[in-house]
Amino acid sequence: MDPRSEVLLRQAELFQGPLLLAGAPADDLLGQLPQAQAWTWHAGDQAMLDSRFAGRSHYAVAPPAAAFDSAVLFLPKSRELAAYLLNALAARLAGRELYLVGEKRGGIEGAAKQLQAFGKPRKLDSARHCQLWQVTVEHAPEAKPLETLAERFELALEDGPLQVVSLPGVFSHGRLDRGTALLLKHLDGLPSGHVLDFGCGAGVLGATVKRRYPQNRVTLLDVDAFAVAASRLTLAANGLEGEVISGDGIDAAPTGLSLILSNPPFHTGVHTNYQASENLLKKSADHLQKGGEMRLVANSFLRYQPLIEGALGNCQVREEADGFRIYQATHG
Repeated sequence: MDPRSEVLLRQAELFQGPLLLAGAPADDLLGQLPQAQAWTWHAGDQAMLDSRFAGRSHYAVAPPAAAFDSAVLFLPKSRELAAYLLNALAARLAGRELYLVGEKRGGIEGAAKQLQAFGKPRKLDSARHCQLWQVTVEHAPEAKPLETLAERFELALEDGPLQVVSLPGVFSHGRLDRGTALLLKHLDGLPSGHVLDFGCGAGVLGATVKRRYPQNRVTLLDVDAFAVAASRLTLAANGLEGEVISGDGIDAAPTGLSLILSNPPFHTGVHTNYQASENLLKKSADHLQKGGEMRLVANSFLRYQPLIEGALGNCQVREEADGFRIYQATHG
């Protein structure tokens, strides 16, 4: 079980009424707290929770409409996302209890200071390298619509400026990361057909390709509900059409693709996780049509070339710069 869940269960008597677990891990916590509901923005966690606790988990960028007497936020990696989530929960909990749990190395002590806006926070427990904090919401804020927290910026591209809309918690929030910037220089001569932007984040790659190759069908895929929402906003801001879907990894992607484009993720929370990226590489042939292509950018230290060659039989490095490599391979 997740150590944060273990810390909660040490104080289980506090959580017997209707409870919302925001950012709940996909473990047995819902089984231990029968009146609890989960709210998650991770499609993989949602699938696992729904398979075990049908109807008790909510996947979205906003809390569920159902009433709850108290809420626990599992501290996310992003400070901006934590601020949005705490505000959304506190707005629903006037006079009631809001809890915050997280790992010490994830910054729980600093994040607990954000509770001061709502009342007088106190530390309830410290165990398993985690801390549990509580505040009675004496000053309930107004709920802020998520779009008001969007960061908007413009990319100067060869074919004109592209508007990007990013949301709290989305990869490289409010700016263009160096890897994607490098890949944007290698979008020449793309095959026509169905294009997948895998791990789309704010939708920079998918929107760029749709504008430059309007005849192509473009699908954008991400595991994170905030990234899915941001990609839809980016497409709309540029007057572009594309399909944006949520799902956990390449298994959720369509088949018969002519191109997979990606700056694949390898971080999850405070822990490093390569599984989604490695699955993408190993299973790419299952989703590409014959002659289909994969182009991706990755940190130079990641040993992706052998995985790509193992899946597609070939791989070339188009460029190496700034600590990144651009890989290109064709499904023979």
